[in-house]
Amino acid sequence: MRNIKGYIWPTLLAFAVAVGIFIGGKLHFNDSPEKLFSTNSKKDKLNRLIDYIDYEYVDDVDTDSIVDVTVNNILGKLDPHSVYIPKDEMKDVAENMKGDFAGIGVSFYMYRDTITVIRTIKNGPSYISGIKPGDRILMADRDTLYGRRIANDDVVSTLKGKIGTKVNLKVFRKTENKMLEVPVVRDRVPIRSVDAYYMLTKDMGYIKINRFAESTFDEFKDALRKLKLRGAQKLTLDLRDNPGGYLGIAEKLADEFLGEDKLILFTKNKKGRVKKAYATKKGEFEDKQIYVLINERSASASEIIAGALQDNDIGTIVGRRSFGKGLVQREMDLGDGSAVRLTVSRYYTPTGRSIQKSYKNGNHDYYKTFMDRYSSGELASPDSIKVADSLKFVTPNGKVVYGGGGIIPDVFVPIGTNQEEAIESMDDTYQFFARFVFEHLEEDRTIYDDYTQNTFLDEYNVDDILFDKFIQFVLDRKIKLDFYAYEDKIKTYLKANIAEQLYSPNLSAQIKGEHDAMLRKVKALDEATSIGPSQIGAVEVKP
Repeated sequence: MRNIKGYIWPTLLAFAVAVGIFIGGKLHFNDSPEKLFSTNSKKDKLNRLIDYIDYEYVDDVDTDSIVDVTVNNILGKLDPHSVYIPKDEMKDVAENMKGDFAGIGVSFYMYRDTITVIRTIKNGPSYISGIKPGDRILMADRDTLYGRRIANDDVVSTLKGKIGTKVNLKVFRKTENKMLEVPVVRDRVPIRSVDAYYMLTKDMGYIKINRFAESTFDEFKDALRKLKLRGAQKLTLDLRDNPGGYLGIAEKLADEFLGEDKLILFTKNKKGRVKKAYATKKGEFEDKQIYVLINERSASASEIIAGALQDNDIGTIVGRRSFGKGLVQREMDLGDGSAVRLTVSRYYTPTGRSIQKSYKNGNHDYYKTFMDRYSSGELASPDSIKVADSLKFVTPNGKVVYGGGGIIPDVFVPIGTNQEEAIESMDDTYQFFARFVFEHLEEDRTIYDDYTQNTFLDEYNVDDILFDKFIQFVLDRKIKLDFYAYEDKIKTYLKANIAEQLYSPNLSAQIKGEHDAMLRKVKALDEATSIGPSQIGAVEVKP
């Protein structure tokens, strides 16, 4: 009997330890005792399926990719903004939202299979080391960086690294026809969310923001401070094509324009918990005229700014109806380096309106809104904007605003003609202007040596020879337009791209602004000082 007990007790002890480890692995400190000994059949089903495929399926299968597909399919059943971020994309996503990365600080273009510097970031690592526009970077330490099979991602990952680390670049300088060895010490390189800022009129500043990242508020404050030193008493805030970003950054930016205790927005989660955000007394641009530019691609945090100002009767919203995203996401770590951005609440503007458009017909239908708005005529005329009387709200000053499907501007500016939109696409999306200008500068950069930024702005004009060369450049790529009908606009965009590559995005934006319909509208509104800005050209939308 003693021998039997000698075997039983170690066995029972081992069993007890195993059970303890099992329960410990399942333990969550918010779980009730009943939950600890229950199973979740839905989770178990997925786990078993993956295990069966891993151990029993006849062929080798990458189960990680199956899990990724499964996660995406699950999130696709929820809403269009709950998304999965794979492990291999997390670093880029994090850097983009943080607003900087560690690198050498150059903007480059793969020209004839070679990295060619467009410009260096002022006071950045490459700028300090003497790298110049037009330089070809051939090698980084022992890594070759030229050849048709070199991908942009590979180049970027090679040039990135830890702050303070050195990379030895082998550079060919065409202007001097010689090879150079240039050591560069990596440092923080900003990913700018403020694209440009300049004085639009003698007393009105202009700031263009492309997203709401961690660095956005500081960038905005820096730009605003510099504009105020130049005499800015009014501001145009350009949020066109801005897809959003951090909710908290949008709140801080709205606070700059709203008086103390003004409601910015409130959120509501599935349990009905309401969280309100109010302005503080810290705002530095309160009681001053502000114009906010939006369009059909302005979403999320951009709409929070526009809605907060509109509902508090502050400033004037100019443009076209915004995208219509009123959902709030929170990023959650999945434990393997990947993450999910899950919708956790809805947000509402100060009057209580939700501007979230419907997603009941699925993601494809949700994202083809632009074409639907174009075909319905909404982008050309405010009379075509469809609203529901049940979604009517009234601001403290009695202005009628509507929920559902985006922020409707106070002053409507129609979309340009098909040809005008094509020209802008050649600039923004397809980079035809930038590529042509780069090749033009490669022929002889010295022809611009005598220009300063101011003299370039005031005195330089694109001649007919350069204009005709651009037409041929575009025709060679099978693009046909009525070029001569839009000669002034095309020449303006050529001048702007030369300014960007030689000088700065600020100068480029200032030049493009000459042909910007919304900016012309803002100037017209500002000149009509005898009428209250919120009443000039106000849109009347019929339910």
